[in-house]
Amino acid sequence: MDLPVAPAVVPPPLPPPGITAAVAYRAGHRLAELAPDALGSRLGEPGMLTWVGMRDPDAALLQQVADQLGLDRKVVEELAFAHRRPKVIEYEGMMLVAAITIGIEDHLPQFGELTLIIGEDFLLTLRRGPLCAYKPLRERLEAAPELLARGPDFVATELLDFLADQFVAVAAAMEEGVEQMEQRLVLHGATQLDIRRLYRMRRDLLRIHNAISPLAEICRRLSRVESPSIDAQARPYFGEDADRMQRLVEWFAALRESLAFAFEAGLMIGQMQQNDTTRKLAAWAAILAVPTAIAGLYGMNFENMPELKWRYGYPAVLAVIGGAILILYRRFKKAGWL
Repeated sequence: MDLPVAPAVVPPPLPPPGITAAVAYRAGHRLAELAPDALGSRLGEPGMLTWVGMRDPDAALLQQVADQLGLDRKVVEELAFAHRRPKVIEYEGMMLVAAITIGIEDHLPQFGELTLIIGEDFLLTLRRGPLCAYKPLRERLEAAPELLARGPDFVATELLDFLADQFVAVAAAMEEGVEQMEQRLVLHGATQLDIRRLYRMRRDLLRIHNAISPLAEICRRLSRVESPSIDAQARPYFGEDADRMQRLVEWFAALRESLAFAFEAGLMIGQMQQNDTTRKLAAWAAILAVPTAIAGLYGMNFENMPELKWRYGYPAVLAVIGGAILILYRRFKKAGWL
C-alpha cells in the first residue's frame, strides 16, 4: 500500500536586492509577502498595514517602490540622498523622519542612516550603512499582533525606541573608554598618544551628540503634530521616545565634560611632574656647584694659596666638600625637592 506523499513546502520567494522585507499585515497578523510590483495591492483595505524595509536601494528600485506606495516626487528626492542630520518633514498624508544610526565596531563609532515614511496604512523604512538591522524588532512585533495592529505610527515609535536602545549600547561602550582614558590621564599624565586619542574621542562624542540631539526635538514634534498619519493614541509614545533621546543627549554631554576634566587633570599632573623634575635638576645643580667651585678654585695653580702646603689640606677640603653636599642634600630633601 502506497503511503500518501506530503506536498512539498515551497518557501516564499526571497525579496530582490535592496528590499529586506515587504510584508502585508491584517489586524497585526502576517498576511503575505509582497513583490515589488505589488506593494500597493493592499493599500486602502481596512485593518491592513504594509511594511516595506529597504537597504541601500538603487534609483530604479526606489522609484518603483515609490510608485507603488504613491509617494510624491519630493519624497523620492529626499529618499534618494543620504542625510547628514536628523530631520522631519510633513507631506500630505505622510511624515518623513530621517535619523542617524550609530554602532560600535572595533571600538570606534560607525554611522549610518534610517529614514521612515509614515503613511496612513503603510510604513517604508530605508536603511543605509551596515548598522541598525531591525529584524529582531520586526520578529518581536510579529509575535505580538496587537502591537502591529495599532498601525504604522506605532511601529515608528517602536523603531525610534529601538534606535534609542542602540544609542544606549554605544553610550555604555564610550563610557568605558572614557573611564579608561580618565584613569590613564590621572595616573600618568597626558602623553602625545593620549592627546591624539582624547581628540578623537571628543570628536566622536561631538558627532554622536549632533546625531542624537535633533531626534529629541523631532520626537517632541511628532508627539504634538496634527497629521492623518499620526494617530492621537500614538503621540504619547513619541513623547516617551523624546524623553529617552533627551536623557541620551545629556549622557553623551556628560561624557564629553568628563573627558575635558580628565584632560585638564592630566595636564596639571604633567605640569606638576615637569616642575618636580625641574626642582630636582636645580637641587642637584646646586649640590654639584659646591665641589665644582672649590675644585676650580684650588685648580688655578697659584703658588700662594691658603693651606696649599698644609699637611691636612687635601682631606680638609674633601671634608668641607662632603659636609656642604650633605647639608644641601638634607635641606633639599626636607623641602621636597629631592
